[in-house]
Amino acid sequence: MLDLGRSFVASVERCPDQIAIVDGDLRLTYAQWFERVSSVAGGLYDMGLRHGDHLLTVLQNSWEMATLHWACQFLGAVMTPLNWRATPEEIDYCATDSQASLLVFQDVSAQAVSESAVAQRLPRVAVQAAPGGTQSFEALLQAGPTQQLLNADADDWSLMLFTSGTTGKPKGVPRRHRHERAAALAHVAQNLYRRGERTLGVMPLYHTMGIRSLLSMALLNGRFVCIHKFDPALVLAAIDSERITNLYLVPTLYHDMIGHPNLERTDISSVRKLGFAGASMNDGLLKRLDAIFKPELFVNHYGSSEVYTCTIEPNAPGKPGSAGKSGINQRIRVVHLGAESGDDLAEVGEEGQIVADLQGDEAFEGYWKRPDADAKSLCGGWYFTGDLGYFDQQGDLFVTGRIDDMIISGGENISPTDIESLLSLHPAVDEVAVVGLPDERWGQRVAAFVKLKGKADAAALDKYCRESSLPDFKRPREYVFVSGLPKSPVGKILRRKIAVGEYEK
Repeated sequence: MLDLGRSFVASVERCPDQIAIVDGDLRLTYAQWFERVSSVAGGLYDMGLRHGDHLLTVLQNSWEMATLHWACQFLGAVMTPLNWRATPEEIDYCATDSQASLLVFQDVSAQAVSESAVAQRLPRVAVQAAPGGTQSFEALLQAGPTQQLLNADADDWSLMLFTSGTTGKPKGVPRRHRHERAAALAHVAQNLYRRGERTLGVMPLYHTMGIRSLLSMALLNGRFVCIHKFDPALVLAAIDSERITNLYLVPTLYHDMIGHPNLERTDISSVRKLGFAGASMNDGLLKRLDAIFKPELFVNHYGSSEVYTCTIEPNAPGKPGSAGKSGINQRIRVVHLGAESGDDLAEVGEEGQIVADLQGDEAFEGYWKRPDADAKSLCGGWYFTGDLGYFDQQGDLFVTGRIDDMIISGGENISPTDIESLLSLHPAVDEVAVVGLPDERWGQRVAAFVKLKGKADAAALDKYCRESSLPDFKRPREYVFVSGLPKSPVGKILRRKIAVGEYEK
């Protein structure tokens, strides 16, 4: 298999004059971008970055960030991106854990980098004249290419993402060139991308979805249009001006985009393919998107940083809630809760834990220096995802939530997802999250936190649930009306924060 550096060069040779990347007024062809990637790789080498070393970045999406990613693929270095909102403590931990050799940052992360003791001991590249660097990104561009342009093979490490660390310290997820290339090719195939596609680079490049958009566009000479930070108005303007052909976003970003007043005066006709991942999409949003875009393809993609593609549902509106069947590089099973083997299979329709085959071409091999995490999640050649789900009679997977999000009320296991999907269809509901709150009698009671877009009260929503097919034991016993729900940097609603009262009242 080709490594990613050679894959990029192949695209340059195939279509050198095709526009490859757009960032504001900057527009680079594949040939022009190749020159900059080669120079940056040479500059990083001159600073001491070598094959197998980790390059830590604390950057927003930009042409510089994308260029650094490809420069690492040329050098055989390991791209190790952090959230640009990372705290000094997070930078300290991740830089130490990865044994980073060099760090790149920008203005929005400059203060955190300056307050990180570990970062201050590293060579530091400042992007866009950010204060506190030992070298500027512009200086990297002045360097010549390395004597040997391509220094990696398919078995070398390409990337290490850090998990969000919601239940402890972040875990490094190292992935080889072959893992990443297989995932990008599968993404192309499963989303029916063609040569010359155009996508928004709005999902962060420290997140697996952002990386997949970057790689898949490069493999087929597509156009990657950078959006530094999600803003619905900027996203809509870019769709119109760049004639974007596909979108790959988390549900929350879709929700915010189609709720923006500029939607009505934006030409979105170029968008023919929609994809989503990162969280379940409720039925209400699914129907609204299908009616607005009328896409040729609308894909629900279920996966993770560890195993990029688990399952694909290519017709999300045709079977709401379905995550579909296993991807072309993967095998998926549902095992009994508490199972210690991938062979302890749940019955059809029975909720259990979703597991993925570690022999899949896209699957990682284990966490970075975390035998404790490996012991918890890897067993007998299977990755235990921590996600709940079940197979229906047609063999389609339904993901019902995280094991940690499960509500246990009166001895019944209740997943929030189907309750949220039902309430999302009420015409007055804009967003909803369901969590379990402590209850003296039931252990936990089902509570719905609702952001409204019309008039409704708790009695109206309770009546709506009673008149539906929702089992009575799943019906919310409490409704809390909020002005905003807490979300992660990539748009996931954070139930754990809601449960402790961290939401906009």
